[in-house]
Amino acid sequence: MQRRTLLATACGSAAVALGLAPISAAHAEITDLNDAINKAGRQRMLSQRVGKAWLALAHQADMPTARQVLDQSIAQFERNLGELRGFAPSTAIRETYVKLEAAWVAHKVTLQNPAASPDAASALLQADAKVLALAHQGTTQYEAASGKAVGQLVNIAGRQRMLSQRMAKFYLAAMLPVDAATATAEIAKARGEFVAATELLRNAPQATNRIRQELQLADGQWVFFDAALQRMQGGTNLGRKVSDVFVASENLLSSMDRVTGLYAALSA
Repeated sequence: MQRRTLLATACGSAAVALGLAPISAAHAEITDLNDAINKAGRQRMLSQRVGKAWLALAHQADMPTARQVLDQSIAQFERNLGELRGFAPSTAIRETYVKLEAAWVAHKVTLQNPAASPDAASALLQADAKVLALAHQGTTQYEAASGKAVGQLVNIAGRQRMLSQRMAKFYLAAMLPVDAATATAEIAKARGEFVAATELLRNAPQATNRIRQELQLADGQWVFFDAALQRMQGGTNLGRKVSDVFVASENLLSSMDRVTGLYAALSA
């Protein structure tokens, strides 16, 4: 009971920090290209976060919290999709978001299917790969439209959010198990990319003292998350492992979202 309370609290705090809860809260339209890169990058994260929440439901772990994260992330993705398509400064970017919407509609069918079988989990992973690829394409297109060094940093910081959710998603898939070998390899790849990008963000000339402070806080969250990821092999208490990874990934996500917002607020 105490662990479930902790999970609900941690996920609730992370959701508020990300602007994902409550869904009915007022939200600002896209204001500039940095903001567009931030929101476009958030779509990458949400493509992985919905998969993580769905797989947590497949594990029947802390179901109310996982369901809340899933429902809120779906709503946020769809709201952002409309904003990004409407703000698109070129035909090529608009076309990317038309394609992304089509891929998302197909993916959503799987997300709304309560039958969480291994076959359904495999279909989920295939569908979210298409959504992620198009969301990444849109982010890089917005970065190119910006043409500023800070736009690249917003993109990189935003991708850290996605990696936090991607590692958690593949961990939960491996523990079902669904293609555990591939999942393990993907976690290792994402871990290396996350660590390298953190150092890049920390050492960037544009990094302010506030950004470095937030990155230091993120370092602490990363230690807990990485430790939870390492507990894939051996032992018992699968529910606790799933819960630990879910909580830690939400906390790391919240930290990296703050870093991304700080970079997005820079003007050059």
